[in-house]
Amino acid sequence: MPRPIILDCDPGTDDALALFLALASPELDVLAVTVAGGNVGLDRTLANALALVALTGSSVPVFAGADRPILGAFKSETRVHGDDGLGGVVLPPGGDPAPGVAADTIRAILRAAPEPVTLVGIAPITNFALALMTEPHLIDNVSEIVLMSGAWGEGNATPAAEFNALSDPEALAVLLASGARIVFATLELTAQALATPAHLAAWRASGTGRCLTAACDIQGSVPLSRRLGGTGAPLHDPCAVAWLLRPDLFTTRPAAVSMDLGPGPGRGRTVIDRWGRTGVPPHALVLETLDSAGFFGLMQERLNRLP
Repeated sequence: MPRPIILDCDPGTDDALALFLALASPELDVLAVTVAGGNVGLDRTLANALALVALTGSSVPVFAGADRPILGAFKSETRVHGDDGLGGVVLPPGGDPAPGVAADTIRAILRAAPEPVTLVGIAPITNFALALMTEPHLIDNVSEIVLMSGAWGEGNATPAAEFNALSDPEALAVLLASGARIVFATLELTAQALATPAHLAAWRASGTGRCLTAACDIQGSVPLSRRLGGTGAPLHDPCAVAWLLRPDLFTTRPAAVSMDLGPGPGRGRTVIDRWGRTGVPPHALVLETLDSAGFFGLMQERLNRLP
């Protein structure tokens, strides 16, 4: 039976490919797509999510969510994703968002769910935190929470912090205190999903579908990562979805994780105790290594399933 999930996103170039991967995979039953402000403002991330879902032909409902973090001010990342979030790639507009707001929708789905639901967060996870702060007992209806967030070493938004974690560290702290099992696809893991020009050329040669073409155009707009040697750009968010589809592509490590919520230069750091030095029992699972060839093969095969 397909695994029921709620996918929380902020498209965003890599979010676009993660959405395509999820909606192309019969192993997943995407109950809702919820959207936050993140890579760009909510007005753009919502329009992008609607356009991407419509391009796949899916009828999954898309809900608007938080336009700012629980505390502090919103800050976008247009250097990577462009002012529009999709690197200037123009898609046909999607439909209208579903009525209601994301946090209410998440709670309603969890209340009514006949089986536990997996929460997949590839954005600042304000929407999940708002839902669970107001009805914390609903965590009993959550199978696990899978996040593209954090780093056990250097960040990409600051020396200490990864972008999603830094964008709403209080929200991440709420989830870490919820009692759910949390799976982290960190920067160290996503660096192994480095999309090179050769990968994109292979994808383009494999088919002519509109979603495949859009995926290649969107990823092709992303600047090559100076942090990773300038040879490609990491597909951060699809790694979280790929974990649900092909856990055999990953190795993992249990770890205790906490958040730096201070006002200084360490704010947003995910303190990941990979070696058990704190004595705190592990309550999270860190994805450590990725079979890159298998991952890119999975991406290509699923993109070719879409129209």
